[in-house]
Amino acid sequence: MNLIIVSGPPSSGKTSVILKTIDAFRAQNLSVGVVKFDCLASDDDLLYERAGVRVKKGISGALCPDHFFASNIEDVVKWGIQENFDLLITESAGLCNRCSPYLTEIKGVCVIDNLSGINTPKKIGPMLQAADIVVITKGDIVSQAEREVFAARVSAVNPRAMILHVNGLSGQGAYELSTLLQENAPSLITVKDQKLRFPMPSAMCSYCLGETRIGEAYQLGNSKKMDWQ
Repeated sequence: MNLIIVSGPPSSGKTSVILKTIDAFRAQNLSVGVVKFDCLASDDDLLYERAGVRVKKGISGALCPDHFFASNIEDVVKWGIQENFDLLITESAGLCNRCSPYLTEIKGVCVIDNLSGINTPKKIGPMLQAADIVVITKGDIVSQAEREVFAARVSAVNPRAMILHVNGLSGQGAYELSTLLQENAPSLITVKDQKLRFPMPSAMCSYCLGETRIGEAYQLGNSKKMDWQ
């Protein structure tokens, strides 16, 4: 089975891109499953079900969805193998723009949209910087010049990534994405002992554990102060 990890900011068009890409996979008689990770709620699993795609949904609740991903990805792969999928796609929104759910030996895709602003790429951390493929969406809404400037900003942040424009409504570019995802894709039966490409945020403080009061007396553990000098 081939595993593909897709992440990106909320509402960047991840689900639409994945659905159009699945259409291209199906044209090649490949069976595809999806696991959707989110924080509080998601109806994206209904979109996959309507398209006839086998899907599972994981809601992280109070936990960061990418920490939730790292804790569950091994079971996700087991489910995909049990279902005899040729490809399994995981989808997760890096809500703080700091996390990176990518694994070292698994293809990682970051979806980002043209409407987020030309300075957005430099505000996104490992989720964009460590991706193998960067998919830029909503290019039909902006001018050609804006598309080129935005793509250049993405390339400046992650010069080694393949940049691809995909239209989540028409599906333009989805076939090209499907071929890139299959290129040199490793077949796997487990992700045990694989490593994250970048460590998760190192915060374990009183607020992580449920503290709600403000004040230095309540700030225990790993905390960071601004430099006012």
